[in-house]
Amino acid sequence: MNTYFNETMRILSQSVESMDMETFGRLADECCGALERGSKIIVSGLGKNVPVCDKFVGTMNSLGMRADFMNTNSAVHGDLGMVREGDLVIILTKSGETVESVYLTQLLKARGADMWLLSFREKSTLTREIPKHLILNLEHEGDMWNIVPSNSTTVNLIVLQGLAISLAQRMGITLDRFKQNHPGGFIGEQLKNA
Repeated sequence: MNTYFNETMRILSQSVESMDMETFGRLADECCGALERGSKIIVSGLGKNVPVCDKFVGTMNSLGMRADFMNTNSAVHGDLGMVREGDLVIILTKSGETVESVYLTQLLKARGADMWLLSFREKSTLTREIPKHLILNLEHEGDMWNIVPSNSTTVNLIVLQGLAISLAQRMGITLDRFKQNHPGGFIGEQLKNA
């Protein structure tokens, strides 16, 4: 298994290093703008990206920054109502071809929503539909067939957590603010005297 872990770390590192930091900076700038206006960041995904989105939203809320998760499937069954003018929607899809994500994008465009795409294919339906996109390279998923969502979801988690931390730094989030939002558990105990 050492070989598997070493190879996984190499692939993850290479994928994260492929990120265009200037584009990441523009995404962070636009997220800050939305938050400063009192709007929120909405992440939308399907399947194995759902817990990735949930983790990002949890981190954002712990830091006192407004974020929500919109399941791509549930969006068309009423959850579109969470999208307000000024919100920024980040859509996660590995291929940029997922039928549900393409449909959601069309609906959001009709509403004039501000959208970003996080994906792994430079040329796809969604890179054409969503001009603002952060595309990463991914050599391999890490399974026997190069198909099971594993390394791609891990990279998405790394990128979104990096975005949350970047936003916290840019917005001047303090430990006191985090402490107010996280009174429970071992972290809450650690922060009692902080």
